[in-house]
Amino acid sequence: MSRVLITGGASGLGLALATAMLARGDEVLVGDLAEERPDSVPEGAAYVRLDVRSQQDWDAALADVRERWGGLDLLVNNAGVATGGRIDVEAFADWERVIDINLLGVVRGCQTFVPLLKERGSGRIVNVASLAGLVHGPAMSSYNAAKAGVVALSETLRFELAPFGIAVNVVCPSFFRTNLHTSLQGKDEEMEKTAVRLITKAGASADDIAAKVLRGIEKDRPVILTDRQGYAAYGTKRFARPLYDRAFGKGAQRLARKAAK
Repeated sequence: MSRVLITGGASGLGLALATAMLARGDEVLVGDLAEERPDSVPEGAAYVRLDVRSQQDWDAALADVRERWGGLDLLVNNAGVATGGRIDVEAFADWERVIDINLLGVVRGCQTFVPLLKERGSGRIVNVASLAGLVHGPAMSSYNAAKAGVVALSETLRFELAPFGIAVNVVCPSFFRTNLHTSLQGKDEEMEKTAVRLITKAGASADDIAAKVLRGIEKDRPVILTDRQGYAAYGTKRFARPLYDRAFGKGAQRLARKAAK
């Protein structure tokens, strides 16, 4: 049994992970934006208001964990938003928003809880990135950059924290059915339409991805890929780069033609 804190745990993958971890007997604390406990939070999980942009909220979550359990076994940095857009269309404010939430939110979580994990001499951090952190298609530069930062941070911390008994994994799923598209609020309407279609029409559910994440954690995979599309895309980039370049180059040409209409 583990003591687990999950950010963004009231919906999507965070909720699926919370439900799966409760089912296996873990103690779960869900963090999310609502002031009051959302109805979606499963029975048996505790709740704390946690905006990952707020160091004050992180400090309150740390105090809650210390009082509730006296320690933590697993921190899941899951909270995130969707964004996307061509470099000359997406507003700089959208860049700042996605970096603050998707990347710096993870940094704040790690900085807040690593001292507690070091005190115990063991623990695990699981950072939820995206396949976009590994393969970088056109018109998604802000999202790609933020998620690539999460991948780089996770690899760095995996080495840095291993001497203290702390494991680090990064999750890189492709598109799956969730409510992530509701967080879109950028200026590039064409890219938003594409993102909504890819998310809402995806074959895998959040529960499917959560099950694969748990298996990846059990096997301590440094990078947890969750679907065939992810393995294919990442494998092509690494071992068949001309095919990778051609595929994304064609995608960019299609976007350019749409923009010209």
